[in-house]
Formats: sequence, C-alpha cells, structure tokens
Amino acid sequence: MLNIRNFMAEDHRQCDAVFATAEQAVAAQDWDRATAAFVQFQNAVLQHFAAEEGVLFPAFEAQTGLRSGPTQVMRGEHVQMRELMAAAHAALLAKDADDYGGNTETLLFMLQQHNMKEENVLYPMCDQQLVAQVDVLLPQLQVKIQGKAE
Repeated sequence: MLNIRNFMAEDHRQCDAVFATAEQAVAAQDWDRATAAFVQFQNAVLQHFAAEEGVLFPAFEAQTGLRSGPTQVMRGEHVQMRELMAAAHAALLAKDADDYGGNTETLLFMLQQHNMKEENVLYPMCDQQLVAQVDVLLPQLQVKIQGKAE
C-alpha cells in the first residue's frame, strides 16, 4: 500500500542517487557532468521541499494544530540545506573541489539526519493523522515533486 512515508522516502532515495552521480563526477574532475548532476539533484531536492512545505506540512498542521513542532524544525533545516546547496553549486562553477567537498560533506550529513527524522518520526505521524486525506494528498505531492521536473 502506498502511503506518505513510502512515497516520500522513495523520493529521498531518488535524490540520493542523483547526488551520488554528482559526487562521482567531481571525484573524476568532470566538471560539466558534475554540475549537470548537481543541478538535477538540487532541483529534485527543492521540489521535494516544495511538496512538503506546500502540501504535506500545511495539511499536517491543519489536522493536528501543531505549528511549532516537527514541521517547524524541518522548515528550518530546509533553509540551511538550501544555503549549503547554493554554496556547493557556486563551488562547482568555480571548479573548487575543496570548497564543494566541504559544503557537500555538511549537506550530506544534514540530509541523512533530516531524512531519518522525517522517515521515522514525521512521515509516520502524517500517515496516522492524515489517513482520511491520503488519497487526495499523494497525487498533490506527486505533482509537486514530479510536475516541475518536466
């Protein structure tokens, strides 16, 4: 059965795969391929954040009344990760592997911790609280995540 946790966790895995491609290209100093892969990764992550911030979090907050809880923490982490992605992209354009590596090391650590909190805490809470809305929410999340990529 498709639920919020499974759908969003699968998108995390897809983002991770694109990130790995960028990392391999940087290691090979294939800057064009690295930049293209990183931009694809960055766009995918930003679409994921938009789905959470525009669809999932507001639905969860409306259902639970929790506006200063887990969704607020996730939004704060999104801000930090957006900054790290922007810095990493700038380092790629400058072909600065050290600066890129420093930013992406921090980004990777944050992403892993962030995804773990979402997949093990927030998404299961969403599945529990939003069970009556899941048939409406999943297509909306899918449009936000996949719709902008076209």
